[in-house]
Amino acid sequence: MRTHGKRYNANKKVVDRTKKFVVAEAVTILKGLKPAKFDETVDVALVLGVDPKHADQQVRGAVVLPHGIGKQVRVVVFAKGDKEREAKAAGADEVGAEELVKKIEGGWLDFDKVIATPDMMGQVGKLGKVLGPRGLMPNPKVGTVTTDVTKAVTESKAGKVEFRVDKAGIVHAPVGKVSFAANKLTENVTALLETVAKLKPPAAKGTYMQTATLSSSMSPGIRLDISKIGVSSDEE
Repeated sequence: MRTHGKRYNANKKVVDRTKKFVVAEAVTILKGLKPAKFDETVDVALVLGVDPKHADQQVRGAVVLPHGIGKQVRVVVFAKGDKEREAKAAGADEVGAEELVKKIEGGWLDFDKVIATPDMMGQVGKLGKVLGPRGLMPNPKVGTVTTDVTKAVTESKAGKVEFRVDKAGIVHAPVGKVSFAANKLTENVTALLETVAKLKPPAAKGTYMQTATLSSSMSPGIRLDISKIGVSSDEE
């Protein structure tokens, strides 16, 4: 059985698991923990009061974090003609059509985000078994199937984060790096929470945003007080 290291256990003693903290307080606690030897990614895990088995209780969306996620995002665009030129001008790392499909079918996966114009989805559909399991399949709901490729590429490069509720009713999303200034992390976390709050399905009953936890790659979770964000539990 794997045991946590000394640093994790020391950090666990610092975090009061019985309390909930407003976002700014939680960020301050997180940044005060003993750091790892690398710049850890900061994540939010949000438990929602939905039943994802029902199509009308799916929660899926995207948010452009005010301060990005602290990593270079490699963007691939499936487009032709004017849209191909537009995507290249916007800073896409790779743009193409049938030849790009073949390149990915051949095993090339050196990218983080896939965008496609609607007319290319017939071709992109051939890559379902490759892109689907990796969460890379373009989707109009999150703005990655679009004719506005300039906006899609620019937002992806700026740190647009896609999220969807998993089978357990939980949304996981990265919100930056531990090295970010506290105010930047706070604004990123708040932007994510407010975006998820607005996506409450009409079919969801009871408290929608149930619990939220902030953590870094190697830290214990810090519980967030989300009662004042979006659809609060006080309003139920």
